[in-house]
Amino acid sequence: TSLALAIGGLVTAPGAAISGRVLFEGEDVLSLPPARLRAIRGRRISYVFQDPATSLNPVLTIGEQMREVVAEAQAVGWLSRVGIPSPQERLRMYPHELSGGMRQRVMLAMAMVSRPALLIADEPTTALDVTVQVQILQLVRSLQQTMGLTVLLISHDLTVVERLCHRIAVMSAGHLVEVGPTPEVLTRPAHPYTKQLLASRLPCLTLFSKPAN
Repeated sequence: TSLALAIGGLVTAPGAAISGRVLFEGEDVLSLPPARLRAIRGRRISYVFQDPATSLNPVLTIGEQMREVVAEAQAVGWLSRVGIPSPQERLRMYPHELSGGMRQRVMLAMAMVSRPALLIADEPTTALDVTVQVQILQLVRSLQQTMGLTVLLISHDLTVVERLCHRIAVMSAGHLVEVGPTPEVLTRPAHPYTKQLLASRLPCLTLFSKPAN
């Protein structure tokens, strides 16, 4: 989570000691002036966090929050695109009037209205029940495929990672210890921490059916 926040310049001292470079579309995000960073964050890089209840403003309707960025017609279109029924009515509702799954769909719609190049999804299904988790993850995968979107997914659920991700980066104590294609990392882990991580995985149900041959 700290790494994801650092990518968008959302962590400041004394919250973390940040060094190195974050290269995005040829620019080092960490060295950009504030005005240029604001032009990228929220437009070219969007975020979806794990608890939409804390990300949405509780005293503003969904429509008021979305109309800060786009016109009402676009807001309705995106709410519909992420699978929210009666989107016109939802615009008049407050976050607490929506279910957790609906709030997360609203967050996805708000993240996608600017058609970003990179979506950072930080444990986007943690607060949801299993059925809704599957729906949200399928939605993220659909957006990735239809819009050519790059998704950086942060998750401790290796089943989700296996089904959604093309590449895996394993972190331990704040450092990347192994990076590689998903099948390679999961079947032939090279780092001891990765091996321990995989050994701790319990058998679980498959979230997505495998594509037909």
